[in-house]
Amino acid sequence: MMAPTTEETRLRNVLNKRPVLGEIIRMIPLTGGLTNKNYVLETQQGRFVLRVGSASSSLLGIDRDRERINTNLAHDAGIGPAVADSIPEENMLILRWIEARTLHAEDFRTDQRLLVRVADTMRKLHDAKPFEGIFHFPTLRNKYLDAVRSSGYFLPDDYLALESKILELEKWLDRNMEPLVPCNNDLLAENFLDDGQKIWIIDYEYSGQNEASFDIGNMCSEMGMSPDHLTLFCNTYWKQDLPEKIARARAWSMIARFGWVLWASIQEAISPIDFDFRNWGMKKWDSVVPELTGDTYDQVLTDLKKYYA
Repeated sequence: MMAPTTEETRLRNVLNKRPVLGEIIRMIPLTGGLTNKNYVLETQQGRFVLRVGSASSSLLGIDRDRERINTNLAHDAGIGPAVADSIPEENMLILRWIEARTLHAEDFRTDQRLLVRVADTMRKLHDAKPFEGIFHFPTLRNKYLDAVRSSGYFLPDDYLALESKILELEKWLDRNMEPLVPCNNDLLAENFLDDGQKIWIIDYEYSGQNEASFDIGNMCSEMGMSPDHLTLFCNTYWKQDLPEKIARARAWSMIARFGWVLWASIQEAISPIDFDFRNWGMKKWDSVVPELTGDTYDQVLTDLKKYYA
């Protein structure tokens, strides 16, 4: 057995003072977190997940108090993990373990039945009690861009030249905003868990009131869904064919990828996590540029003008 790292020893010293856990038997690092270091805690009281946020995560628009509050609200709605404890001064959130399988993008592309179950869980999320805070991605994207430009962080060639196309999409979306509902706003495939009976949604660090169509469009973009697959999911979620909702989700998909490129640039500069953020961001960039410069953009903008004029 490997000896605990200095950081794990420090965490144990903090956690050993939390009665909810009892004695910590094992602390197992979890891979995959891009804004947190995550651990499975095996304790006298059962299994927990420890999320340790970076002190610089506020630069990314993350509010840890909001994360804790909204995680509790998602749990009350029956779709999120229970908060067992939190240690704000250490940026720690301790969650009850959910015995379930982590999903991956390929699951969504190959199992049409899964789309129905995920859509049902997303509707439960969006029907929950209002979340703390407002998440408006265009505002966040502008903050990211200011940070990137003022600090001299990496910015892809042609980013600023293409921004006018994104601003035009945002203008038409703002003309007729959907009602704001509780949203996760970061629906990677791995933020869905399947226990065999129901789908759970985890990770509420970007959560807040937002349009359901942002959650849908951003989720579809994160999973690399084709336009046909996005249409299928929209129809499944809304339980009918609504072309205006499909256009809205497709617009948000482009806007989200364009904005998360900036997130990656900031993370490359400030994150203590060993991860290739430049490559992650450029994958977003390389997927959205052909859409912004081709027929996809023209069709989506035409549809937005048609339905929201």
